[in-house]
Formats: sequence, C-alpha cells, structure tokens
Amino acid sequence: MEIILSVIIGLLYSAGIYLMLRRSLIKLVIGLVLLGNGVNLLIFLMGGLVKGRPPIISATAENIGLIYADPVPQALILTAIVISFGLQSFAIVLIKRAYIVVGTDDLDKMHSTEEEDD
Repeated sequence: MEIILSVIIGLLYSAGIYLMLRRSLIKLVIGLVLLGNGVNLLIFLMGGLVKGRPPIISATAENIGLIYADPVPQALILTAIVISFGLQSFAIVLIKRAYIVVGTDDLDKMHSTEEEDD
C-alpha cells in the first residue's frame, strides 16, 4: 500500500510542477492544487498506515501493545485542507478579476500593468 501511495504522490508532484510551469494562470492554480494534495498524502503516509485501529490508548495501559497511527499528521492535514481551500478560492477570484481587466490569462501577455495606447 505504501508503494502505491508513493507512486501516486510522485505523480501528483510531477503533474503539479509541470502545470505550474505553464503560462496560463488557470493551469498554475490547478498545479498548486495537485501539489497541495501530494503534500497532504505525503504527510498522511509519514504518519503511518494502520487499518482498523483508532489512535486511542486507555489510561490504565502501561505500554502500547499494538501499533497505532499517529493522529498529529491527520490533524495537520485537516488544517492544510482548510487553508488550501481558502487559498484556492482567493486565487480563483483574483484570476477572474485579472481576466476581466486584462482580457487574457497568459502570463506573458500580463507582464505590464500599464495600458498601451495605439
């Protein structure tokens, strides 16, 4: 299972970086989303994969007998999902406004903020 997730993480990273290197702002945001999902999966994978065992230890237990998943990376991923959603929604609104003002989403054509007079 870890090998499959490692391959998926690699694919998400490579697709995200490839899309971020394109000239379109829409592709930049999609690449950012893919890269963020790859990071979330990486953090989840580093926390440990354990099937069917909750990370709850009784107060009377003297030692941990079974292997448990670490709950801290899962909490960090939930926080990262909320932050990335806010970032994505802000970027979409910003791209829409830039497209209305400039008329394109090509980064090469948006290099100047001044309007050119003919």
